[in-house]
Amino acid sequence: MAQSRITRREAGLGLAAASTVFIATGQARAAEFTLQHNHNLPVESPLHKRAAEMWAAVKAETNGRVDVQITRGGDGGADKLVSGELTFMTLAGNGLASLVPSFDVQATPYSFKNPAQVYAALDGELGTYLRQEARAKGIYAIPGGCFENGMHQITSTSKPVRTASDLRGMKIRVPGTPFYQDYFKALGADVQIMNLTRVYDALKSGQVDAQDDPWDVVELFKFYEVQKYASVTDHSWSGYNMLASLKVWQSMPTDLQRVIETNAKKFVALQRADTDALNDQLRLDLEHHGMMFNNADLPSFRAVLPSYYPRWKEHVGSRAWTLLEQYTGRLG
Repeated sequence: MAQSRITRREAGLGLAAASTVFIATGQARAAEFTLQHNHNLPVESPLHKRAAEMWAAVKAETNGRVDVQITRGGDGGADKLVSGELTFMTLAGNGLASLVPSFDVQATPYSFKNPAQVYAALDGELGTYLRQEARAKGIYAIPGGCFENGMHQITSTSKPVRTASDLRGMKIRVPGTPFYQDYFKALGADVQIMNLTRVYDALKSGQVDAQDDPWDVVELFKFYEVQKYASVTDHSWSGYNMLASLKVWQSMPTDLQRVIETNAKKFVALQRADTDALNDQLRLDLEHHGMMFNNADLPSFRAVLPSYYPRWKEHVGSRAWTLLEQYTGRLG
């Protein structure tokens, strides 16, 4: 079954094996920059596949001067980018927010209504502001370089989450910062914190009963094997920001920087389309795996926002909040 799923993904995404479309011309040089890009997603993920194609294109277009190898699941976070120990990393906004709090704005509950609205904001003025904030902390966020993850939903084992009251007392793994987790605590949930790679075992053992992620993550990490219910809540959005060590980035010639930026925009756009299509079709796939879907009562989840938003706004900053509302309309 796993093999057929991978085949379906590859056919649906139209990904070419080994990136054979990229052909270097002339005599290849020895790499001037041998670098690493770290992420924590499976190799079957659209992000991994498009990132591999992106770096193959960069290597070809720089005639071998830039050679970036992908590593997965490494320890550490943004501090490795700041120090220059790692050159590239893809992180969700909430993964960077401990260093740059304004990045948490990407996960604002019940703000973005669809991916198109997200892309307009992050490729527009909100994204420009976030890149400025990251740069001040020693991190270069690639323009137009935020890969898609999707709208967050809730899956559970013991019972479906039909209204917010069903979360009361439920042990749920929630990603992100304490400020984001406070939203679930306000709904009465028993919030548990752990790395995404540990969630499957925690769900299987009963350490937690539920989790918060887009459908693509549910499928990629096979949560359907240990979860019964899938509740459509559309409560938040997340993506994976393409980040670089500012220290290393500034050591690279401008022409190489431009090649990386151009290809990042190209392959991010392709990955967004891949993931949007997957998240649309995965309901049928997850139902085939035995998951039972329900549409949650969204007003019950929004009921705590009037008291939650003021704390969240203070956390992400008034400038980030104002720019967010330029794209979403007034919140609260």
